[in-house]
Amino acid sequence: MNDPITITTFEPKKKQGLIVIITGNGKGKTTSAMGMALRGCGHGLKTTIVQFMKGDLYSGEWDGVKRLAPLVKLYHTGKGFCGIEGNPYPHAEHRKNAQDALQLIAGILHADDCDTLILDEINNALQLKLVDLDQVKEIISSRPEHMHVILTGRDAHPELIDLADTVSEVREIKHAYRKEIEPQPGIDF
Repeated sequence: MNDPITITTFEPKKKQGLIVIITGNGKGKTTSAMGMALRGCGHGLKTTIVQFMKGDLYSGEWDGVKRLAPLVKLYHTGKGFCGIEGNPYPHAEHRKNAQDALQLIAGILHADDCDTLILDEINNALQLKLVDLDQVKEIISSRPEHMHVILTGRDAHPELIDLADTVSEVREIKHAYRKEIEPQPGIDF
């Protein structure tokens, strides 16, 4: 009745690291990047995730990623969303954390021990002047040739969009928050 499906694998003639940007005002940018980490894990690829803005409120990916170890590592380096009501940390402290994250990334690039580097919310960090455009461009230009770099967050800088190989925009059509529904575990954090 049902013929078995033959599953083939694809191997590119040349492995090349890509620059991917996931931006826009909709929900799902980090989730999309996490999906690429999961997909890479299935291929035996190592992924390192550096979160720039998260850190003051628990998010399920922190413990979820531990289940993908040792292929996936996550560093949450921020102190929450800078400038959001209720965040007690001054801009200078957020900037210092982001600059420390850049030092961490420099070490990751030098060690060349991952296939994919996810810079979660770096677009926001750039927009808020926690990191500088030249610093982000330096990450892109100094990465090993094989390494993919994924940049997430709203308001991707036009120069980074020009440098990217793939850019996706997540657009909000509707969000439960607008109906005053509280964030839900596993969906929103």
